[in-house]
Amino acid sequence: MKSEKPIRKIVHIDMDAFFAAVEVRDHPEYKGKPLIVGGDPNSRGVVATCSYDARKYGIHSAMASAVAYRLCPHAIFVRGRHEVYKQISKQIRNIFNEYSHLVEPVSIDEAYLDVTYNKKGMKSATLIAKDIKKRIYRETGLTASAGVSYNMFLAKIASDMDKPDGLVVILPDKAKEVLEGLPIGKFYGIGKVTEKKMQMLGIHTGKDLKAQTLEELIRHFGKVGKYYYYIVRGIDKREVTPERDIKSIGHENTFAVDIDDIHEMKEYLEECAAKIEKRLRKHNVAGRTITLKIRYPDFYRATRSRTITKPTQDKNVIINTVNSLLEETFVNKCSVRLLGISVSNLEKDEINLPEQLTLKL
Repeated sequence: MKSEKPIRKIVHIDMDAFFAAVEVRDHPEYKGKPLIVGGDPNSRGVVATCSYDARKYGIHSAMASAVAYRLCPHAIFVRGRHEVYKQISKQIRNIFNEYSHLVEPVSIDEAYLDVTYNKKGMKSATLIAKDIKKRIYRETGLTASAGVSYNMFLAKIASDMDKPDGLVVILPDKAKEVLEGLPIGKFYGIGKVTEKKMQMLGIHTGKDLKAQTLEELIRHFGKVGKYYYYIVRGIDKREVTPERDIKSIGHENTFAVDIDDIHEMKEYLEECAAKIEKRLRKHNVAGRTITLKIRYPDFYRATRSRTITKPTQDKNVIINTVNSLLEETFVNKCSVRLLGISVSNLEKDEINLPEQLTLKL
């Protein structure tokens, strides 16, 4: 007889208001006060994250800092210290790696772990999650929320159900009840626009979503309808993947004041190209497609792309291509709000590329 495949044990760890929590840890005077990490409210900056005290005022990530200020004028605004956050994130990932070979970071402050077969030989995923949370707090002074279930989607849903510093387990026999009772906006992968569309169709909870046929969901939402059909039934066959293939590498910036000087634009784009070269080298990849991104003051967005014959990491090749693309836009006639570059169509740089011979290291 074939032995049955064991039920997978997936843990999702999500740091609580990560950037803001680091600032409160390092500046105790911020504790208990609405704290916003992000751009200045007098600029076009946005909220990167905010403390739970700030969230009481309706403030959330990606909100314009000026709007956040109107909601809570007495909030404390601080600039992010990204090098500090990256170092702490690395420290936390080192903890994850002590428990499993299968760790998939999805951002600087969250990751999935497959602990079905773990390094500690522990049979309980719940105890592993508790252990990791304790380790994180002991070694960084920060709290994390954890979700435990038999697939990645449910583990993610669980980690968001009892924040901050929570731990929720969704067992196979409880998944149906949890999913059917979940408000549609709480489903990971359903954003505000889709939520509104679903509500217009009479879909307010998981139970309503489950009542839709696969054909109906595909008709209303296209290919992603298939995803909705399966997740509401607790079906997610994705594997925790330690290394993700990078699709593109880029850099962009929204300026505090619109710029209309072509020389100033080119200077900024040169800085972008240099940063992208550094990241391409770090990830040992080179790219063939170079894209220029522009947003004008009226928020109209334009992109121009060119695919070159040989993959490159060279900032000079990147900027020469971008300057050529720049001539195809309206930047000589009006100002711009945002500029950016991305390099895609990436390949592993396993041999010395021709461009590398001319670079100064």
